[in-house]
Amino acid sequence: MTATILFVDDEPDLEALVLQKFRRQIRDGAVAFMFARDGLEALESIEQHPHVDMVVSDINMPRMDGLSLLQKLQEAEDKKSTIIVSAYGDMSNIRTAMNRGAFDFLTKPIDFSDLEMTIDKTIRHVEMMREARRRQLEAERAHASLSRYFSPQIALRLAAVGDSNGMEVHWREVATIFTDITGFTSLVETAPPEVLGALLNEYVGGMTDVVFAHEGTVAKIIGDAIQILFNAPGDQPDYAARAVACAHDLDVWAQAFRERWKEKGVNFGATRVGVHAGPALVGNFGGSRFFDYTAYGDTINTAARLEAANKFLGTRICVSAAVVDAAGKFRGRPVGDLVLRGRSEPLRAYEPLPEAAFEAPKTRQYTDAFAKLEAGDAAAMPAFAALVGLHADDALAGFHLKRLLNGGKGVRMQLE
Repeated sequence: MTATILFVDDEPDLEALVLQKFRRQIRDGAVAFMFARDGLEALESIEQHPHVDMVVSDINMPRMDGLSLLQKLQEAEDKKSTIIVSAYGDMSNIRTAMNRGAFDFLTKPIDFSDLEMTIDKTIRHVEMMREARRRQLEAERAHASLSRYFSPQIALRLAAVGDSNGMEVHWREVATIFTDITGFTSLVETAPPEVLGALLNEYVGGMTDVVFAHEGTVAKIIGDAIQILFNAPGDQPDYAARAVACAHDLDVWAQAFRERWKEKGVNFGATRVGVHAGPALVGNFGGSRFFDYTAYGDTINTAARLEAANKFLGTRICVSAAVVDAAGKFRGRPVGDLVLRGRSEPLRAYEPLPEAAFEAPKTRQYTDAFAKLEAGDAAAMPAFAALVGLHADDALAGFHLKRLLNGGKGVRMQLE
């Protein structure tokens, strides 16, 4: 790299002397020199040639002196490393220069050996600052890209260590959430474009904010559907509990969103949520041209099918036993053993409940009746009949009762 140095001095013989003393470095391409006779001319020169690396300036000059020039240079966005030249023993000016941000100082008459060493030291400082700035810009670009997928905390951590860290494709234990909106296709076909655009942008933005509040990762947004990951890319020992808490908050936010738009005359469907945990293939699947951090595997497919199961069960959130077992202190009620599409073996599923609903007598009645139904107890039918009578809006109780009356096999349900 050729370092460009601007000398600012009104002495007529200085230019020839500097070019003579540094002729070897100039010939080798190590340095290039520019010259100005006062501070104003120096500022004009820097405006025309912003690539100047450093400035060597005398103090006493016409129109604008060296200390005034130094202050102007330090006020600029691209601060130039500046060496101030002063008469020997002029400590007052030297102190002023250093207080205004001078990198170093020299005394007159100039010792050119000292000047060469000072220039070398200053160039190394400039290169170090440029490298730091380059790294900062790379980190800012990485953070801007990563912030589309990750919470601010995770994005900052990934940008700090390099965006390739943890991005390679690998198997990893994760909890994953799938969300979808009922009746969204019909809404797309009937809503004006400007309404649909505002609606979907607000919805995705709000849901993403909820995910980021729990430090989750948005792996995919496809129309109205959102795929979320926990324990990826960074380690989250409580990933299952985070997923359940996030599912609750997504439900609360989506219901409030739905009510807001209903008041505007827009019939926005309910958001269904499926949650599952297990191994998944996680990483950047975007190739060399794109960044597409996501996950694939049976764990992901199962979460999507649990989301779809909500419409048969009358629930909005459905989580697997794998999540319940990993979360600890789970608050909810069992749904049953679901035989999901494409599976032959049943999967135990649950509906998470807010603390108040979990503690309510209705939930205890349901749990007792479910246990009797699961055990094949003859009392299961009247217990569920009582639930349906007391709580006609309880879709789960009604669903179980229908299966029981139709000769269904306990709490196992085949979902197509």
